[in-house]
Amino acid sequence: MSLSWSAKDHKSSTNSPSNPTQGLKRPRNDTGNKVTVVLGAQWGDEGKGKVVDLLATQSDLVCRCQGGNNAGHTVVVEGTEYDFHLLPSGIINPKSICVIGNGVVIHLPGLFEEAEKNEKKGLKGWEKRLIVSDRAHLVFDFHQVVDGIQETQRQATEGKIIGTTKKGIGPTYTSKASRIGLRVCDLLGDFKEFSTKFKNLVAQYQSMYSSLTVDTDTQLKKLKEYGERLRPMVRDGVYYMYEALHGPPKKILVEGANAALLDIDFGTYPFVTSSNCTVGGACTGLGIPPLNIGEVYGVSKAYTTRVGIGAFPTEQLNATGELLQTRGHEVGVTTGRKRRCGWLDLVILRYAHMINGFTAIALTKLDILDVLDEIKVGVAYKINGKRIPNFPANMELLHKVEVEYETFPGWKSDTSAARKWNDLPQKAQNYIRFVENHIGVPIKWVGVGKSRECMIQMF
Repeated sequence: MSLSWSAKDHKSSTNSPSNPTQGLKRPRNDTGNKVTVVLGAQWGDEGKGKVVDLLATQSDLVCRCQGGNNAGHTVVVEGTEYDFHLLPSGIINPKSICVIGNGVVIHLPGLFEEAEKNEKKGLKGWEKRLIVSDRAHLVFDFHQVVDGIQETQRQATEGKIIGTTKKGIGPTYTSKASRIGLRVCDLLGDFKEFSTKFKNLVAQYQSMYSSLTVDTDTQLKKLKEYGERLRPMVRDGVYYMYEALHGPPKKILVEGANAALLDIDFGTYPFVTSSNCTVGGACTGLGIPPLNIGEVYGVSKAYTTRVGIGAFPTEQLNATGELLQTRGHEVGVTTGRKRRCGWLDLVILRYAHMINGFTAIALTKLDILDVLDEIKVGVAYKINGKRIPNFPANMELLHKVEVEYETFPGWKSDTSAARKWNDLPQKAQNYIRFVENHIGVPIKWVGVGKSRECMIQMF
């Protein structure tokens, strides 16, 4: 058989009546379904779960694309509070399929424990509606131990810590970047091969941390059991998402974890998480093209909070900060730590918008400001009395900035019963419009309470 080819062959084949489609202009590609992405615009804990829950009621697919069980989203449905760390918040909707993408790092004991806790509160049928990417990396118990050891070492050598959740997220992403990590597909493949790789990984960590002890046989036995429970939920994530994008019309929602100022590249490094929690993470963490990104919603509180240490220019270490902390019940869902509180910082919101290209904002917890006589908003940073044009990358510099504020009179009335724009006091409306105009992004929702009914939709 001849394998040679010539232009003559090409010409004759394109004109062949048996091949009528050859030689015709290829139709322009249909880009497929668009994906809506919900992202934190501050340092996390903005109320993303509430926005996702609102959108998930009309979504066919709700996806997580990065992070692990260091995230914490609280959703209130019919008076019941559900806490999610690994499961997408959309799992509450019995009509939604939920996807844990390849960019997520999964602690299997944590996943099943979380599901069981929420089952007791009324979550039903989650295991039939959860898809897990076979390319997602696994968080092992020893990663969590190492996370704690590293924090102890930082305290001893540098006198400070990063303030991690100690959920093993950083060490797992380190394993991934070092190309020694283990994935879901490894666990569900040849278990003998997986066991060898697991033991090698443990040995590698023990060579770095002499105090680390791991009962490998017990761990492997548990992992095998978890793997079999997980197996029915596992799919090739890339193909699954491609089919979802290019099949029948679907509403697809991506739920970001953490937030812009915790992004490994763009956050207040090193006091950040270990993944990209900006819009690019939706593409790399699920295997979807940028062309399929549609709406990008940023979520921000009407003030600012932060868990752990790191620069926080608008922080209020005074009675105002305490009032925001108390009224807002500002305690971390994942860590139980009190959140630091301060005024809304529009410098960081503009910066987050530059990176993410928000198409709209959800402004949550407006009602927490109801009792204040006056409300301040950070509009610019100064160093040595001069405005600086950007958000500093250098943390020493960020610690030195002086915040320029705009001051607004408080509305001094209860907004928690407001359900439409006109129900809000004029002074509250003025505050919202100022925020919207300053960052140049429309505010689509205003939150005045915990439940989904407390989200006022503007357009």
